[in-house]
Amino acid sequence: MPRKTAITLNITLDDNHTPEKMHWSAPDGGVKQQPMEAFFLSTWDKETQESARIDLWSKEMPVDQMQVFVHQTLLGLRESYLRATEDVKMAEAMQQFCDFFASERNLKQVKKNT
Repeated sequence: MPRKTAITLNITLDDNHTPEKMHWSAPDGGVKQQPMEAFFLSTWDKETQESARIDLWSKEMPVDQMQVFVHQTLLGLRESYLRATEDVKMAEAMQQFCDFFASERNLKQVKKNT
């Protein structure tokens, strides 16, 4: 029997419709109102053969952290692409771009907040 689950995104906007606070929940994964500063969501429409995206980040998201977030997202897309297609050649090209991106933005030196 099919089972449904939910992932919930809650966004608090300021008067200019800019995200101030964002949280996500995934009860089946044990996540409840986890704060986040940014998210990228992509969906695929089989009928129209088009993707749709929602990209949001809070006004408190620093540029250096956005660069790390984008880099990690690119690495994740590369990994997803490789798993889905087994196209090693393209995955290697994507990895080269990710390495270039990290080098150009000096991401090896970004330190985590503790």
